[in-house]
This record gives sequence, C-alpha cells and structure tokens, in this order.
Amino acid sequence: MATITQLNAVLDVLKLAERLKFELRHSYTSSGRQESVAEHTWRMSLMAVLMEPYLEQEIDMAKLLKMVIIHDLIEAEAGDMSILDVLRDPSLKLVKEQREIQAIENLRTKLGEPLGSEIYELWFEFEEKSTYVAKVANAFDKLEVQLQHNEADINTWEPIEYDLSYRMDRHVTFDANLKMLKDLIEEQADQKMKASGVDTNEIRIRAAAF
Repeated sequence: MATITQLNAVLDVLKLAERLKFELRHSYTSSGRQESVAEHTWRMSLMAVLMEPYLEQEIDMAKLLKMVIIHDLIEAEAGDMSILDVLRDPSLKLVKEQREIQAIENLRTKLGEPLGSEIYELWFEFEEKSTYVAKVANAFDKLEVQLQHNEADINTWEPIEYDLSYRMDRHVTFDANLKMLKDLIEEQADQKMKASGVDTNEIRIRAAAF
C-alpha cells in the first residue's frame, strides 16, 4: 500500500505538470493560437495508440506510453526551448541540456523510489534513443511536430521550417511503416508550401545537402 508521503509526492508532480497546460510551444494550431506542451504530448500519445498495430516490431505499449507522456514533463520546470532557438544559437544546446537534466533529477528526488528512478530511466532512454521503443517515441515526437505545422497557417512558419519539413528521414529509417507515415506527412507539407507559391524543389535540394 502507498504511503501518505508517496501520494503527496504524486500530487506535487501533478501540480507541477499542470504548468504544461499553459507552457506554450512554437507550433500553432489550425485555429491560430499557440499550442501547449500538454496538447503536443496528448496527440503523441494518440499517435502511439493508433500506430502500435503497424509497427514492424512488437512493443511494450505501457512503456511506450509512459515514455511519451513523461518525455516533456521536465519542461514544467525547465521550460520549452524550441529547436529553432538552438539552431539559431547553438550555445543554447548546452543550456537546454543542463536545465533538463537538473529538472529530471529534481523529479526523481521528489517522487522517491522506485517510481522516481523509473521515470528518470525512461527519460534518459528516450533522450539516448538506445532502444526500439525509444526510437519509436522519438519518431512520434518529430512527426507530431510536423503534422501540427502542416495544420497551422503557413504564415506562422519560420524560414528554417520549410527545410525541416524534408529532414525527418533519420528519425524513421528503422521502421518501414513509420517511414511511410513520414512520407505522407512530408507530402502534406510539400502541398501546403506549393499552394502558397513556394518552390519546394529548391528546398528539397537544400535539405538533402544538409
């Protein structure tokens, strides 16, 4: 049976996680507002449920969902730093890593054993992409981001995001069905850009050379 201390720790983390409902990401929704971290995580979870039957390998679904749900939990403390910010200023990568590691260590301490260590290990497994389940979770993370961009007004896109639409291959090469899903999402982006008068052939060439 759980102790009062353990349940209070769970409540503390749930209170912390509530921040993800208003911690905003760079992505915009189709309605024209910025999405929250919690919304990104929710649709990643749904993507995992819907794609699980089509993955090439059998997967521990409980572990996959845990990994998806906790992967951005640290942003409740560390905040969300867009990859675009890091691309513009590479020195921010170390700052981001330090903040996130401190946040996951604080989370492990707050939750105690054994739950704290489980969350801690799942987070690092996701970050290191050392297993099939971690690679799948990372693929969903990248694919959901592009899917959201596709659904947003193209006026919200930054120039680098045109190129990023064609740079998802390395996240899905380990699974043919994820590669197919990536191709469909990439085609949506391609059509969206063409509809706004963008020369996507030039962008594809540039992205391929990256």
